[in-house]
Amino acid sequence: MIANLSEVAAAYATDGYYFPLQAMSGQVARDYRANLESVQSQYSDDEFKAICFGHADFVLPFVDEITRLPSVLEPVKAVLGPDLLVWGTNLFIKEANSPEFVSWHQDLTYWGLDDVAEVTAWVALSPATCESGCMQFIPGTHNREIVSHRDTFDAANLLTRGQEIAVQIDADRAVDIVLEPGEFSLHHGRIFHASRPNRSRDRRIGLAIRYISPAMKNVSGHKGYAHLVAGEDRFGHFELLPPPKQVMAPADVQIARLARAAQEDVLYAGASQKGQRTT
Repeated sequence: MIANLSEVAAAYATDGYYFPLQAMSGQVARDYRANLESVQSQYSDDEFKAICFGHADFVLPFVDEITRLPSVLEPVKAVLGPDLLVWGTNLFIKEANSPEFVSWHQDLTYWGLDDVAEVTAWVALSPATCESGCMQFIPGTHNREIVSHRDTFDAANLLTRGQEIAVQIDADRAVDIVLEPGEFSLHHGRIFHASRPNRSRDRRIGLAIRYISPAMKNVSGHKGYAHLVAGEDRFGHFELLPPPKQVMAPADVQIARLARAAQEDVLYAGASQKGQRTT
């Protein structure tokens, strides 16, 4: 059942996020998780990340399928409008009882996009609880411009550069984004957000889908790739790809690798080193 879309848009405009929304039933989410873990089991961890970094929807038909679910698209359209591209997808996987975390940051800091017409839908494929390291948002911080960030390259930080906000954070105002499998949240690319380590006995698996308006473009001038998932593209700022038909099809893997290389050039611009992170 789709939420009251006016309520979603109004709360999102005020707070910079909205949750919980229902993407699918818990059982369907568990089925998607099983599909994901079946593919993962066929690759080393590094190889899987190298292929799926930022663009799992290019090579995994079931991930592309999630990005096109009406239950996900309708709330996003209520915020961004009827025309939607998927600019990227990231799998945030924290292993059970692991030290991995995400520092306080703003998504749009290093993405190289020319505007803020972006919404992330974060879909839980396993329980996202305080114990398992759910996301935390600080309401209203999406109204701030991009603040100063510093690179840490902390080995336990899931972000590319271990980037963290370099200004004072009022963490006491943070809201825990607790989600059951099949639920999702929406958040703005400038909101301050983070997540703690997973202290539970289960993996914490989330799919972050980066929706943008087709009016957006890369400031570098590089065209890049995207999927048109709703409405039409009247701008042509991205090369539109067809949905993947097979899991890890060689031609799709090649495009995903090209997209990753181009994305890394942007994400690591000005950095002193490169890492092997997921976003």
